Amino acid sequence: MPTQLDNYLFDLRGYLILKNALSPTEVAEANQQIDAIPLIERNEWHGYVHREDHVDERGISFQQIYEAGKIFETLIDHPSWMEYVLHYIGGQDNFDSHHGPLFIDENFASIRGPGEAIFLHSGGHTGCKRTQFRYRNGGFHCGQINILIALTDIGPGDGATMVIPGSHKSNIEHPRLSGDTHLDETEISVDDVEAAEEVHLKAGDAILFVDAISHGSAKRINEGDRRILVYRYGPSWGSFRWGYTPSKDLLNRLTPNQRKLVHPQTYRNPPPEALKAAGIL
Repeated sequence: MPTQLDNYLFDLRGYLILKNALSPTEVAEANQQIDAIPLIERNEWHGYVHREDHVDERGISFQQIYEAGKIFETLIDHPSWMEYVLHYIGGQDNFDSHHGPLFIDENFASIRGPGEAIFLHSGGHTGCKRTQFRYRNGGFHCGQINILIALTDIGPGDGATMVIPGSHKSNIEHPRLSGDTHLDETEISVDDVEAAEEVHLKAGDAILFVDAISHGSAKRINEGDRRILVYRYGPSWGSFRWGYTPSKDLLNRLTPNQRKLVHPQTYRNPPPEALKAAGIL
């Protein structure tokens, strides 16, 4: 459970570091499962796993990673972060409890090599409801909480995740990220953006952050790959960000609790006899 200090730091900074969120065995298994995915081209599929079609500078991103092996299914409701996510999304004590308080709208594996990065984006100034930070009536009600898990050690030069602490509450966009001063995403570093920080992690560590915080990753200058997983949680009434939906096979394998996180809504349709009576069938 989050402590009072966790709550203070999350409210202040917009993120927390969860040390040893995954065991060495879990990290090894996740890396093995990623290695088992063929090196498909951009916008191609391997079963229900899709490689995103984005610029090469952002590396390789495998969407729907919970379709890629059992280890990724266990991360859906992993005990290292579930209570934190429930706490910061909020809603478990109100109408959301009817169909579960959480929903995973996106989950992916990211692999980045030398020269690859992702620009700093988001921030409280955008006012985006989907990613918002909100605290009211003694509780958190955040629109999206991300769990970013390191599958490799990520230190200086490794293309670490960058954040601007406190930017989830900012009313003004960082001047180095807008207008004529906007930096090329492959050149961004903490030296370029005042107040930005790199978040260094050991394999198995995770960073929990509200999506409203300005975040991205520095350019990797070291050899080798930076490997991470990201699971994005939001309120159960949300919808899939990019239109992906889980396979029937996955839903059949999951526990009832996991199934609620992956597909919380049960759709209602009229029975055939009602449609016939209305002249629709």
